[in-house]
Amino acid sequence: MLRTLLRRRKKMLTIEDVTVTDRPEVHRAVSAAALGNMMEWFDFGVYAYMAATLGKVFFPSGSSGAQVIAAFATFAAAFVVRPLGGLVFGPLGDRIGRQKVLAATMIMMAVSTFAVGLLPAYATVGVAAPVLLLACRLVQGFSTGGEYAGATTYIAEYAPDKRRGFLGSWLDFGTFVGYALGSGLVTVLTATLGTDGMTDWGWRLPFLVAGPLGLIGLYMRMRLEETPAFRAEAESAESAAELAGAEEARQSGHGRLKEIFTGHWHAVLICMGLVVVYNVTNYVVTSYLPTFMTETLRQNPTTAQLLVLGTMILVALTITTVGRRSDTWGRRPLFMAGSAALVALAAPALLLIRAGGVLLPALGCCVLGLLLVVFAGTSAATLPALFPTRMRYGALSVSYNISVSLFGGTTPLVVSALLESTGDEMVPAYYLMGAGVIGFCSAFFLHETAGKPLRGSGPMVETPEQAQRLVAHSRTEAGRRARNVWMHLRHPGRHRHHEER
Repeated sequence: MLRTLLRRRKKMLTIEDVTVTDRPEVHRAVSAAALGNMMEWFDFGVYAYMAATLGKVFFPSGSSGAQVIAAFATFAAAFVVRPLGGLVFGPLGDRIGRQKVLAATMIMMAVSTFAVGLLPAYATVGVAAPVLLLACRLVQGFSTGGEYAGATTYIAEYAPDKRRGFLGSWLDFGTFVGYALGSGLVTVLTATLGTDGMTDWGWRLPFLVAGPLGLIGLYMRMRLEETPAFRAEAESAESAAELAGAEEARQSGHGRLKEIFTGHWHAVLICMGLVVVYNVTNYVVTSYLPTFMTETLRQNPTTAQLLVLGTMILVALTITTVGRRSDTWGRRPLFMAGSAALVALAAPALLLIRAGGVLLPALGCCVLGLLLVVFAGTSAATLPALFPTRMRYGALSVSYNISVSLFGGTTPLVVSALLESTGDEMVPAYYLMGAGVIGFCSAFFLHETAGKPLRGSGPMVETPEQAQRLVAHSRTEAGRRARNVWMHLRHPGRHRHHEER
């Protein structure tokens, strides 16, 4: 009995086990991570809004439908190499630190995006033009393989447990602000220069803006410190450095990847399923919808762009509210409700978009935007909590990028090809409904993590007073458990009868 009581007492929380976050440091971490994501999605917004224009510049020999498919194929090519970037940057971030890797991905992303604006057109160098565009997209995809997983990991490991959903939602706030800035810039340039002006030279301007944005983001990320969770894990690893053999192999890149897929396969599958529903919805709304409305439905380009831009603004305005609600309602209920609603509302929303005019398509876009924000406001706090600290960056990078490559970034290409071959304008709705089913099943097996410490890390709070209350509560709970053990050993029958009552 004494051994049992001592063993339970060892689990009692002490003040040293609780991390009190520094509010200015947390704000810097959130801002720098969100800015990198904003730049990534600035590029996506520009590319999605200019798919038809880029098709004319780099693939002029095909029909309008073939040009769009070719442009989206180049867009999707970046996602083919994302798992490779995740395999490189993820384990590297677990070994040398999150901050260093996030700075490297920022440099690569800024340079490759800026380079797109300098590329010669097909009319100048022939087939070399699309080849160079593809090369730039591959570098973007490789760097992005370490970007989102690293940024979510960084924010999650800095955020207090009770506010992880709210603070994590600012990362995706940067996503949609970046998309809105990119798409808004394209909309203004299109209205100012006209279709011919954009095809001649105006398409370069949005990509050239990525250079200054990248310098600002790099400056902010170079000023960041490592996360408390990573520092604690690094100190623990150093104290156990005398262990050799199996432990050393486990810490190698090959050993980590093997452990991810053998010891955490269930978390990998849940992560991939949640990423499917989020990213399919995301890429349908942000990347495919503008082209669908203009090329398939033959709506006015400026009207279509403004409708999708308004949807992005709606998402940006509501995303932190959803993140805050996830801290109180839980991540699992939001994912399940959002997935079920996607299955039920995807077809009605698309029918509204096809109705013509402005009011009904605007209503359909708003429905899709509100469905999207449920996943966007919850993901950044949900996904990092699936994996322990020592392999969080690597496991999340691999899981996230495999799922995005197979089902997310390919969404515009697959939906365009299916619509072209079948002629059924409801294909986007069917695709969304399939993603909703996958998301619901994945959320069903998700363990609730709202308000709880990350796996492999101690509790994180905002003030010393909260830390003291948490320790006091832990001691009370430990005392109650010890009393229950004592009662069970001394009066087993009476204790069992009390529990049944």
